[in-house]
Amino acid sequence: MKKQLFYLLFLLLTSSLQAQRLMEKLDRGVVAVRHAPDSVFISWRLLGTEPENLPFNIYRTTGSGKAVKLNGQPLTSGTNWIDTKADLTQSNTYIVKAIASGKESGSHKPFVLPANAPVRQYLSLPLQTPAGYRPHDASAGDLDGDGEYELILHQVGKGLDNSFNGLTDIPVLQAYKQNGTLLWTISLGKNIREGEHYTQFIVIDMDGDGKAEVAMKTADGTIDGQGKVIGDSTKDYRSKEARTLGKVLEGPEFFTIFNGETGAALATTDYIPSRYPIDGWGGPGGNGGNDNTGNRVDRFLACAAYLDGKLPSVVMCRGYYGRTVLAAWDYRNGKLTSRWVFDTKDGKNPFSGQGNHNLTVTDVDADGKDEIVYGAMVVDDNGKGLFTTGFRHGDALHVSDLDPAKPGLEVFGPHEIEDHSKGDSGYVKDAGPGVAVYSARTGEVYFKGAIDTDVAGGVAENIDPDNPGAEMWWSGSNGLHSMSGQKIGPNPTGNWPIWWDGDFTRELMAAGKVNKYKGGIIWSSPGAERGNQRGGANLVADLFGDWREEMIVSGGTNELRIYTTVIPTTRRLYTLMHDPQYRLSIAWQNVAYNQPPHLSFYLGDDMKKAPKPNIVLVKQPVNGKVASK
Repeated sequence: MKKQLFYLLFLLLTSSLQAQRLMEKLDRGVVAVRHAPDSVFISWRLLGTEPENLPFNIYRTTGSGKAVKLNGQPLTSGTNWIDTKADLTQSNTYIVKAIASGKESGSHKPFVLPANAPVRQYLSLPLQTPAGYRPHDASAGDLDGDGEYELILHQVGKGLDNSFNGLTDIPVLQAYKQNGTLLWTISLGKNIREGEHYTQFIVIDMDGDGKAEVAMKTADGTIDGQGKVIGDSTKDYRSKEARTLGKVLEGPEFFTIFNGETGAALATTDYIPSRYPIDGWGGPGGNGGNDNTGNRVDRFLACAAYLDGKLPSVVMCRGYYGRTVLAAWDYRNGKLTSRWVFDTKDGKNPFSGQGNHNLTVTDVDADGKDEIVYGAMVVDDNGKGLFTTGFRHGDALHVSDLDPAKPGLEVFGPHEIEDHSKGDSGYVKDAGPGVAVYSARTGEVYFKGAIDTDVAGGVAENIDPDNPGAEMWWSGSNGLHSMSGQKIGPNPTGNWPIWWDGDFTRELMAAGKVNKYKGGIIWSSPGAERGNQRGGANLVADLFGDWREEMIVSGGTNELRIYTTVIPTTRRLYTLMHDPQYRLSIAWQNVAYNQPPHLSFYLGDDMKKAPKPNIVLVKQPVNGKVASK
């Protein structure tokens, strides 16, 4: 009890001293879909800077007629509406206006539903996919400063895991507006290999100008969105030796910031760290062993983090089985500079070998600045190691206020048993926990399970309204467990959480279906099962409409489908994208083994009032200049 009181006092004392984070100024995000033959579902955003009870009016204009107000009284509950009186043989334009001091205020892009729109609950985005490629991971950012998210899509051909030799296709990235307009194409060139562990890209507004940049590793032969070559296009560093065929083990490595609107390279510098020595990236244990064939050296991760509490930095990461290096970069006033470098240097360092195939970013100590949760360790905003549990590598990671009864945020994750000596049973004596829950701020371990067992994956989220806080389950858990480890029910169906049906308990997505724990399938759609090559969605995020999430999947090689819920809800919450942890989760969702986004606070029907985000919004660009609101 004393510890919780101390933590609450710490939050109160520090909250007034924190700088406000500069975040993108989104528009109202109105979306409308003809979800039934005779009706239209309309949804819109509440911004994180607006009053929770802000009233709205909603208008419809049919054809070239006059605007008609659809609601009798100002809307103060859910930010959604079902229109059953529209003439759907004509185009219908929907606009939502906020009411401030008794007057309608604010303007935004209206949503136009075309005449005879098909009955479906997704937006179709046409693609210009290169021949032989397919849509893979996606990210979102306001690239042109108009308040609407654009989509940045990783198009993939043949890719290979680091443990395999062979030539891959060239990684390609494209940027699209939601109407299908192709903004640019970037070819990373033959000296960047294609695969889950190689090609990480981060989309975020690094300099606070209201337009997101795109950051990624580049090399000789990368071609930016304007056709300009980075480095020397004549160089080909792909290995010709049988044991390392196709791997890139020599030649310069670069880090580049691209203009999100045009794809032009803005700044390029040497990638930190270099790959050398190639055999210097291993560690103790089976998967943490060593090699000189380009496997462990080319394990990359990336993220964005508000390391100064005001603007995002991009953190490029190399290695996690042994040596681990995180390099933080700032892009300010047209210049790219190194903020800090965290380097475990060798396998004897206690922070070595603690990383996952994923990571997350959040403010673990409530000082207004972000930390990087890197599997079984946390790196502070100043680039120093905060702590490590020593539980080593895992394939999944979930961080949020999973247990509201405990102070701060919790980390849940599975851990592999990295030892070649394990037998067929999968057990190794004294190997450690297969799953664990620990304090994101202090590293105090709250729960250890599956002792001495190699656990492949797991999830923690609030999916059961009958249990306080979140729940967790993992490979071999044989049931759903409370955060204290008590079994409370059978295993759920699905491993990707999504807010979909309108209550604050999260649902689960799997194979084109949304499942409710204890409620079965609540939504399914043919074609929604096609996502990235791992079988998940290309992206899950709160892209528009109210606070619930959209799922993006490919409707074939040349189409993306953005599915949105059409279930009415009276619950109101600001857009999830204005919760800093959630927004940064969307930035890293494409990295390596994709993980679902989480909020920085507990969301459930038994929750306290959602905290107001400490953010300030960038004004949309006017004549090339921007300023904060």
